[in-house]
Amino acid sequence: MKNKVFFTLLLISSLVACNNATDKSSPAADNSAATATTAGGQENVQDDASAKDIVKVAISSPDHTTLVAALKQAELVTALSNAGPFTVFAPTNAAFDKLPAGTVDGLMKPDKKEDLQNILQYHVTLAAMKAETFKDGQVLGMVNGDNVTISIKDGKVMLNNSATIVASIPASNGIIHVIDGVLLPPAKK
Repeated sequence: MKNKVFFTLLLISSLVACNNATDKSSPAADNSAATATTAGGQENVQDDASAKDIVKVAISSPDHTTLVAALKQAELVTALSNAGPFTVFAPTNAAFDKLPAGTVDGLMKPDKKEDLQNILQYHVTLAAMKAETFKDGQVLGMVNGDNVTISIKDGKVMLNNSATIVASIPASNGIIHVIDGVLLPPAKK
């Protein structure tokens, strides 16, 4: 009887071991292509089903090509593709066109990268804030360490009395408020 139980256990163990062995020739065993990674961060994740993050929304907007180029030049794409939440005040191409001639081209030069980062970070705060939650006189701390003051006039939300929110777009990692002016951080003392 003991031999019969031992033989049965040995047979079962052999069957389980054979079923758990991997076939090196099977496509499932060769996952080298699946584990290859692309350099970069969250911006490289291909997801056509979920809501777009802030950067993907901006990239899909024909009115924000200057902003997208500036984000790439300042190497801020990965940061704004991450989880957030962020509120981004996104100047339109027309807003950038209002700056003195040569300003944008000058900021896009490699030696002006820190200045460009400072300006772009002055357009971002770390919270997802809807326009209807802003209060007159409210002060927002921006990513670059400076503050923006909110004012509300005739139902319109303005930032530093220089840019008005013209539209708001939700994103998977926050909210984008399209603005009609570029916010310039205060001069460092």
